[in-house]
Amino acid sequence: MKIIITESYEALGNLAASILLGKMTEDKRVNISITAGNTPQSTYTALIPRVKNNAAYQNVHYYNFDEIVEVGEEKGMTEAALQKLFFQPANISSEQIHLLNLSNYQEQDQRIANAGGLDAMLIGIGEDGHFCANMPQSTEFNRHTHEVLIKPEYSWYEWAKADSGEKLPASFVTMGAASIMKVKQLILIANGSHKAGIIKRALSGPIDRNIPASILQLHPNLTVILDQEAAADL
Repeated sequence: MKIIITESYEALGNLAASILLGKMTEDKRVNISITAGNTPQSTYTALIPRVKNNAAYQNVHYYNFDEIVEVGEEKGMTEAALQKLFFQPANISSEQIHLLNLSNYQEQDQRIANAGGLDAMLIGIGEDGHFCANMPQSTEFNRHTHEVLIKPEYSWYEWAKADSGEKLPASFVTMGAASIMKVKQLILIANGSHKAGIIKRALSGPIDRNIPASILQLHPNLTVILDQEAAADL
């Protein structure tokens, strides 16, 4: 595990984008999985001008690693967020986008393997220690891509219910820890003082299924990029 502490959130994004671009310039098909949310916005700000309408990156294929579709909606929340954050601003062709959803999740791992595996994955970490949609209490470290039932007994249920209300679905899908361990380079980004505590617990504490991101300590090629606030407790 390599931990890099940057001077600012902007610098974090620039560095993460540079690492991804290093992968994307390889002379072969390149498969990358990217994250939605607030944390990667500076990364995409740096990345979009480099890849937009650039034929040199037509070899890059993109995968999402989780998806949740609210009741009554056709498009998943992750798909919608990635379209807004990156795919549309960067003018990424639909032929380069390979979406994970409730209909195809059982084929996700084989589909990726057939394409040569994931060369890189950009992920964040939640304040509760989740990564992708591997949540506390519902995570088993030996699982590949799978469906997760949303149950009231889970510690994160009330948060999910408050976020989606009556549109909360019965389940979502995510690539599991066993799938993530096969990614050739894993890039974890975090910023802000609100992430400092969980960064310390996940990266230097015991491996615990109630802190799912703690399993990432075992990844053979993990790069962690933090701003100074997120790294404050290390």
